[in-house]
Amino acid sequence: MLQQRALWSHQGGTWGLPGGARDSDETAVSAALREAGEEAGVEPSAVRPAALVDDDHGGWSYTTVIAESVGPVDPRPTGGESLTVGWVRVADLDDLPLHPGFAETWPRLRVVPPALILVVDAANVVGARDAAERWWRDRVGAARRLRDALVGLAMSGISSPDLPRGVDGGSVDTVLPQIVLVVEGAAGRIAADPPSPVTVLAAPGSGDDAIVDVVEAAEGSGDSIVVVTADRALRQRVSRHGAVTVGPGWLLNLLDR
Repeated sequence: MLQQRALWSHQGGTWGLPGGARDSDETAVSAALREAGEEAGVEPSAVRPAALVDDDHGGWSYTTVIAESVGPVDPRPTGGESLTVGWVRVADLDDLPLHPGFAETWPRLRVVPPALILVVDAANVVGARDAAERWWRDRVGAARRLRDALVGLAMSGISSPDLPRGVDGGSVDTVLPQIVLVVEGAAGRIAADPPSPVTVLAAPGSGDDAIVDVVEAAEGSGDSIVVVTADRALRQRVSRHGAVTVGPGWLLNLLDR
């Protein structure tokens, strides 16, 4: 989806992405969603941010937010900053007068990595982190602490060098994962908490079975699926459905940073 910039604007008449400066309290993602709404009429709920590409100029930087459509996206010029806004076939981009900044970044955006689904075995990860704290005495609280930490990871993303082996990071700098936290037993109560960027799935029975069900449902989608667990039997089961597996240490290192 591209915007042809209004003639009065910088590089007017060229084609590029809706965008603008971040407010002091905004992340790159929240600013991109706001600008896309202001300039192209895109509803934030219709897209899911999936990756970030940074263009650092020293002292200031420009971040391109790559998103997937998850609902109807009917772009239109809004706000007076566009001559036109609409869908453009990738093959036709080279024939357009592109904004110089977008033209320079476009080769890195042309082929984006698959979406990343991160499935977390809550009991296994909490057990690895909080063994000394006897987490089993407060399963609900331990699961909430893990969920809250994962919200931060969902918002900030995973840098490409930190992705597990076997997961394609393409040419982006940061991947924004879809995180599914699978809880069981008493910890299942946190599934009734207010919605957050992390999907909490309360297993009706075995947590392992619920994780396998999530992986099976995503199999064949083209997405990268990573399961975080140290359980050997579970790792074997999900690997048969194409998932990459990592131990709790990989995730805990990210969260501690």
